[in-house]
Order: sequence, then C-alpha cells, then structure tokens
Amino acid sequence: MPSTNVKAISESTRDKLKLAISQLESFLNEYSLPQLTAEDQGNDAELFYKGLLSDLRHMLVFSEVAYEKLGVALRRPNFDTDFAERALYEVYHQCVNAFFYPKNECYSEDGRYAYTGQDAIRFRKKPVRASRDIVLSVSKVFEELRDDLSYYESDYMTQRRMQGQK
Repeated sequence: MPSTNVKAISESTRDKLKLAISQLESFLNEYSLPQLTAEDQGNDAELFYKGLLSDLRHMLVFSEVAYEKLGVALRRPNFDTDFAERALYEVYHQCVNAFFYPKNECYSEDGRYAYTGQDAIRFRKKPVRASRDIVLSVSKVFEELRDDLSYYESDYMTQRRMQGQK
C-alpha cells in the first residue's frame, strides 16, 4: 500500500479513535456499577453490567494504546510506513475486534440488520438508556474503522508472510 495512503488512513484512524476514547472515557467516569444496577433491578443485572463495564474498559485501553502508537508514527520526521501499518493492523485486531466480539458477550452484532438502517447491535438483556447509548454511539465509530481497515484483517499479514517477515 502506498505510504501516502497509509499516512492518510493513520490520521483518520487516529481521529476516529480519539472520538471513541472521549465517549468511552466520559461514560466510564460518569457511571458506576451501583448506578447502573440501581436503575435496572433485574435478576442478572449486576452480572450483565459487570461484563459490560469490563468490556468497555478493555476497549478504552486498547484504543488509547493504538491512539498513542499512531501518534508516534505520525510525529516522526520520516514517516515509517511499516510501523504505521503494524499499528493499523493492531487497531483492527484489538480495537475493532474488542468491540464487535466482546469477551462478556453483553451485546453482539446481528448482520441481518446492517442493511436495513436499524441498529445492528443486539443486547443480551435490555440495558439502561445510558449503556445502550454509549454502545450504539461507539458502534458507528468502530463500523467506520472496520470498513477503513478491512485490508488489515488478513491481507496485511499475508503480504508480510510472502515477504518473509513476521
């Protein structure tokens, strides 16, 4: 991939990560487990929100690390295409996958709704409004990242293996 494309994709990815980070950070600083379970008195509410908050914290950390790596790549006097491509690969495989395949499976993506204009995210249990809003809000960012970085899903590593690199 030409280095000008890699640089442009790195810049746009970094901007999108910054947006996701600010939204996640704001939510996680504002809401706690007792607040969320107080609004939702269900049998498995505490377990659901523990899992959701854990997944959101992981996503925040992965996104912050990737944001910093892309920042390093973009600040270097000579743009290092290999370093930036590796960082973009990690964004796809850590950040995007952390969102679409959360460890605690409090929500999942239902591809049948992707083309209908409806939200493709389906929750395991009906969440409180704030929880629903944050997941749906960052889903738009991660959908864009997934589309932008689809090359890094498999083609990037295939290219590296063909070049004899790891």
